[in-house]
Amino acid sequence: MGATVVEKIFSSKCGRDTRAGDVVMAPVDGAMIHDITGPLAIQKFYEMNGTSVFDPEKVILLFDHQIPADSIPAAENHVYMRNFALEQGILNYDLKEGVCHQVVMEKGRAAPGEIVVGADSHTCMYGAGGAFATGIGSTDMGFVLKYGALYFRVPETIRADVHGKFQSRTGAKDLILSIAHDIGADGATYKAIEFTGETVKGLDMAGRMTCCNMAIEMGGKAGIVPPDNTTWEYFSARRKMTPFPLKSDEDAKYFCWNNYDVDDLSPQVAIPHNVDLGVDVEKVAGTRIDQVFIGSCTNGRFEDFAEAAEVLGKNSFSEKVRVIIIPASREEYLKVLRAGLIERFVEAGALVEAPCCGPCMGGAFGLLAPGEISLSTSNRNFKGRQGSTEAFVYLCSPATAAASAIYGEITDPREV
Repeated sequence: MGATVVEKIFSSKCGRDTRAGDVVMAPVDGAMIHDITGPLAIQKFYEMNGTSVFDPEKVILLFDHQIPADSIPAAENHVYMRNFALEQGILNYDLKEGVCHQVVMEKGRAAPGEIVVGADSHTCMYGAGGAFATGIGSTDMGFVLKYGALYFRVPETIRADVHGKFQSRTGAKDLILSIAHDIGADGATYKAIEFTGETVKGLDMAGRMTCCNMAIEMGGKAGIVPPDNTTWEYFSARRKMTPFPLKSDEDAKYFCWNNYDVDDLSPQVAIPHNVDLGVDVEKVAGTRIDQVFIGSCTNGRFEDFAEAAEVLGKNSFSEKVRVIIIPASREEYLKVLRAGLIERFVEAGALVEAPCCGPCMGGAFGLLAPGEISLSTSNRNFKGRQGSTEAFVYLCSPATAAASAIYGEITDPREV
């Protein structure tokens, strides 16, 4: 019986044949902590009598959720982490680089065939680069910081085979919202989701990151795209690696094999208060909105802002809507800046912020008041996610967000 790409990664790292359901102690190639989860993970490291991290070069430390510090406790957390980085000799990306997941990818810290863990649920985004990447709790991260390994149950794999050609102004975000609707919020619990098919092969890395980022929204342990030429080209400028084959065998055993066709896929909108409540945009068109957020680790890349700018054209954003635009990293910010898009967005009435998580977690700025409605390109729309528990968050693509920001209500981007 053949093996899935995830089984192959674990077999390689453990030095023996491993299959879905096996419980293994596997070494990790990278461990990421940020300013929210990091302090607790560090405390757990010390409680385990940790003195030196397993490998300073494999520990990734970033600040992104509350930067610059928006409270004294946040500032204290930052100092605590900076001191830990100095003590351990860890490369500290601090607050200059951006959202942890985007930075990990663009710095080449999660590559094909590797096992990478992060103290954040959306760590699964690194699967876009062919890594097995998953979020873990702070206690587990404390263990990893000390020992450089962790117990895993090798997950079964759901194969999402995608075919067809996207319509105008539909793309990866619409695809993953439709898949989440199909699989459900807990339909992939502790499963890996392997994205395959001609449509996935045609996605750029930005689109693949969007899909893998939201695997957790179905309960997934990981999302992964088997590496191909697009993958290796992306990493060629970020890390010295010799390409190698890594894909599932034709006779691999899957938990299930789902097929999707995007030929007739409409722009999708996930309505409050669950990510799997995706509907065609036509069903919610006309819904008033108070705020639009374009950014986050899900859709904060240059390609996303270029898409939004194309929809915006020479229009201005509605005076009734607060539009917040945040590139996911300094690298992406500079791309958007040099392309003249930041000037265009500001002229249109948007507020452009430095790279960070922004309103996504509702922890820093851009909070919603009771009764307010946000349309967001981020990954979650739970109650209270972006402020008041009496507010409402809808999720969509950058194209839909831009179109809606023009008119002050949810709008089909194909009609702009």
